[in-house]
Amino acid sequence: MNDKRVPDQVRQSLALDYAEVEEMLSRIQQGQLHIAVFGRVSVGKSALLNALLGEKKFSTSPLHGETKEAQQGQWQEYESGNIFLIDTPGINEIEGEKREQLAKDVASRAELVLFVVDGDLTDTEVQALHTISAQHRPIILVLNKIDRYQSFEKEELFKSLQSHSKGLVDKRNIVGAAADPAEQIIIKLDEQGNETESTRKPKPDVADVRSRLWDILQSEGKTLAALNASLFAGQLTDQVGQRVIQARREVGQKVIHSYCTAKGVAVAFNPLPVADLVAAAMVDVSMVIHLSKVFGLPLSKSEAGSLIKTIGAQMLLLMGTVWAVHFVSSALKLGTTGLSAMVTGGAQAAVAYYSTYVVGQAAEQYLAQGKSWGEGGPKFVVRKILDNLDRESIMEQAKQDIKKRLSNA
Repeated sequence: MNDKRVPDQVRQSLALDYAEVEEMLSRIQQGQLHIAVFGRVSVGKSALLNALLGEKKFSTSPLHGETKEAQQGQWQEYESGNIFLIDTPGINEIEGEKREQLAKDVASRAELVLFVVDGDLTDTEVQALHTISAQHRPIILVLNKIDRYQSFEKEELFKSLQSHSKGLVDKRNIVGAAADPAEQIIIKLDEQGNETESTRKPKPDVADVRSRLWDILQSEGKTLAALNASLFAGQLTDQVGQRVIQARREVGQKVIHSYCTAKGVAVAFNPLPVADLVAAAMVDVSMVIHLSKVFGLPLSKSEAGSLIKTIGAQMLLLMGTVWAVHFVSSALKLGTTGLSAMVTGGAQAAVAYYSTYVVGQAAEQYLAQGKSWGEGGPKFVVRKILDNLDRESIMEQAKQDIKKRLSNA
């Protein structure tokens, strides 16, 4: 967190993530384990946690979307520490993208996930299972509301769940539960044959879930928290790297824009074609050296020159006609004066601006990848840049930037 190589804005944006890592380390020291419940709306996630806790800690409702934020309740002691159960919003709630992301975030930070369903897996649930499985967390797939199915239906459902979750969930971790059993109607006959009807509420049945949980916790509990913290820290390291690169690229774009304008102005007002080319080359070299410092990979003048030659060679192959305009304009400027020179100089300036823009984008890509062109090589990088650029809009931007620079001179 105090690494000075990380830009301030990056450190600030990741402050909560760093705090999460510190909390995980604290959890390891205290022996805490966090178990997150995950699933669609109204499958009985909150009811399952309440049944495991033996008290109504989590709110339940027949209405969709009762759980608005992640909630957690202390369960019972596990060896020298505590186990925490975490409830999350439904993953398929209408207009609930933020809540779904919250659920995924909580699951990614938990040591174990209880994935609750009330029937066969939907496409949404299969996708969610893939997401969680990719995070390398143990998953217990809970078929809730089993009291509503006949014996043969339960057997078929378990077979289907095993098939659809193959490779994602250990089949030993597919269990049933009746976290909030439906009321049963009881009919009694008296001696005279009269019927009296009453209802009763069966007790929750989560024995299989509890048993499987303890099997996993007893065999893996001590390593789950450490593994989770390690995985999350690794993910955070990747995020830091990506955000540092993004921050540097934002600075790099400002550097490129500045040098593009400077080169356009220099080319437009230099009356000698040879001097034009020399000035253009020097601007590009200076820009690449500046970019290399932004990315923390300083290049010498000769290294920057070699990089520009590599990029230039690919540009010449891919956009030779544009480079032809550049050289023709330079030649015309030698034999013209007054307005004619300004017209050809302006056209050449826009082309110079554009060429430096391409050089800058390619150099930035090379530096962002740690001074590497990647598998495709420089030709692939330059081609991709050219294909994604709107040449006309950049040329128009060049005219505006050069005009603005001249008006402020």
